Amino acid sequence: MSTSKSFRIEPVTPDRWGDFEALMGPRGASGGCWCMLWRTTRSDWEAGKAGGNRNAIKAVIEAGEVPGVMAYDGAEAVGWCSVAPRAAFPGLARSRILKPVDDAPVWSVTCFFIRRSHRSRGVSTALLDGAAALARSRGAKVLEGYPVEPASERYPPVYAWTGFADAFRRAGFSECARRSDTRPIMRKQLVDA
Repeated sequence: MSTSKSFRIEPVTPDRWGDFEALMGPRGASGGCWCMLWRTTRSDWEAGKAGGNRNAIKAVIEAGEVPGVMAYDGAEAVGWCSVAPRAAFPGLARSRILKPVDDAPVWSVTCFFIRRSHRSRGVSTALLDGAAALARSRGAKVLEGYPVEPASERYPPVYAWTGFADAFRRAGFSECARRSDTRPIMRKQLVDA
């Protein structure tokens, strides 16, 4: 799909399931999430931690939906970014902080998982570039994200699963709303207005 610096970015498709599964590891990236938090109800997500979330994201991928992109360092998948039309993430609609800014039909970047060995190496920005390319190729005009902008520099990266605002800025996103001190809503125009 695309290459940024030394990372190759590819869509997550059925033939890449093994790479995705290896990247997520036995815990599904974080406590059995498998990046299903925003795609389902909170109760279904909690119940799915024992394996249902893994099966649910696998079903999405096997159905031919591309739920995101992965970054590769050589042959190894080292990062993941979830991206799809906002409607694919009903969990966003339940959030008072992340509710829609307007009626624009946006695509959303909802989460990242980056292998510990590759954090702070530009993987997030490369993934955002790849997410924008994927969304643009599917007709999206606007890409939106919901990163954290922590008050402290000592914020653990593992808790920044929606990304850091600085990475979004480096990838050409601008803040369009902020309903919380630490949670900007950021957008990138994918086509000229």
